Amino acid sequence: MISGSAVNATTAGLRHRVGLLALAALAWTFAIPSAAAGAAPTKVWVLELEGAIGPATADYFITSLQDAHDADVALFVLRLDTPGGLDKSMRDMIKEILASHIPVATYVAPNGSRAASAGTYILYASHVAAMAPATNVGSSTPVSIGGPTPFPTAPAPKPDKKPDESGDSSDEDADSTAKPGTAMERKVINDAVAYIRGLAELRGRNIEWAEQTVRDASNLPASEALEQNVIDFIAEDLDDLLAQLDGLELSIDHDTRVTLDLADVEVTRLEPGWRYELLAVITDPNVAYILLMIGVYGLILEFYNPGMGAPGVVGVICLLLGAYALQMLPVNYAGLALIIAGIAMMVGEALTPSLGVIGLGGVVAFVIGSIILMDTDLPAYQISLPIIAALAAASAGLFVFVVGAAFKARTGRVRTGSEGMIGGPAEVLDDFDGLGRVRAFGEIWQARANVPLSRGSSVRVSGIDGLVLSVEPKEDEGV
Repeated sequence: MISGSAVNATTAGLRHRVGLLALAALAWTFAIPSAAAGAAPTKVWVLELEGAIGPATADYFITSLQDAHDADVALFVLRLDTPGGLDKSMRDMIKEILASHIPVATYVAPNGSRAASAGTYILYASHVAAMAPATNVGSSTPVSIGGPTPFPTAPAPKPDKKPDESGDSSDEDADSTAKPGTAMERKVINDAVAYIRGLAELRGRNIEWAEQTVRDASNLPASEALEQNVIDFIAEDLDDLLAQLDGLELSIDHDTRVTLDLADVEVTRLEPGWRYELLAVITDPNVAYILLMIGVYGLILEFYNPGMGAPGVVGVICLLLGAYALQMLPVNYAGLALIIAGIAMMVGEALTPSLGVIGLGGVVAFVIGSIILMDTDLPAYQISLPIIAALAAASAGLFVFVVGAAFKARTGRVRTGSEGMIGGPAEVLDDFDGLGRVRAFGEIWQARANVPLSRGSSVRVSGIDGLVLSVEPKEDEGV
């Protein structure tokens, strides 16, 4: 039989436990709002890219997006304004976007900006595509590498055109249905079409217009791009874009979907570091070209005058920087070979003069190689013609100077040793008839003359026999 005191003790223990549980539940209830209130804001990084897309911009974007993964950023915004760029740089950026676990929103802004050519591909590849008002997208026809602009789409045959009485179509009809352009141009166009169609299918955007902008270089303003499902949003500014994206569910890959919570955001605008600034400078084709030339001529000068040091050091540094920049740019190696051959011919002319034939050929090869050095028709990646002309003129001037100096050295009078004394002036120290003393070239010599000479008169050295000079009066001197 259980006593009453035991029952009371058990009841008191249960009440104590229930009270503790109630207090814990109450504390948890109050802790949830306070934890939410103290939660860190959502991180949003904004990267701004303006101008042509090249190795420097691609490296900057890829490095920044990789850093965003390490910083646990919720959204990466690329604010874009570009006329296009290099295919390799564009594809490197797109590969990074497609592999990203962070949503990437490409925002064409501010007003008046564009996402042309390579920018259109990047816009299609992004998880979110947005544009500001008064912006445009399109003109995605790839520029033919090393040749003219690719062909336009072949016109459709006229429906009212009928075959002649013989049943054969005319040659004009056959030509109108044939695809213009070379096989390489068609290959480039079809590759670009397949690439952008794949991006459109992945992101669920307008496939037909994607192909049209590649084949026909079509363009759309922001309003029409939104209507035709080319982009997802039109936003006045970054705040407007973030407000529209708040609560949006995005598919990162087949197995991952994220919902953006942008009610409380911490926006960080990225600033380029020294690496980007350096790459942006040296990957400018004009700068890379100048560095290459300084390097080559620095080494040539060092070889002409061994031991100077400074030209060799500067030449090696500039040559390495120029070579590093060129390996990231679309270089036409035939052009590079012509430049090297031209410099070699100019140097050869300086060493073995051939009346300027080799030197002139070197200048011509140098200019042609410089013009075709960049293997692209993109204006932003062409070497400036004034720079080519200036360097060609400088090279030709150096060539003329060196050849002129070499020619004078070969044909001029010898100015060293005993032969260099012939024709030089001398002063008679004593009156003599036959053999006496003269001062020549700061030294006292025994001299022989065929006529009497008086002290202090000026004479000319006409020959030398051992340690005796043969002298004669100058034409303006009397006997």
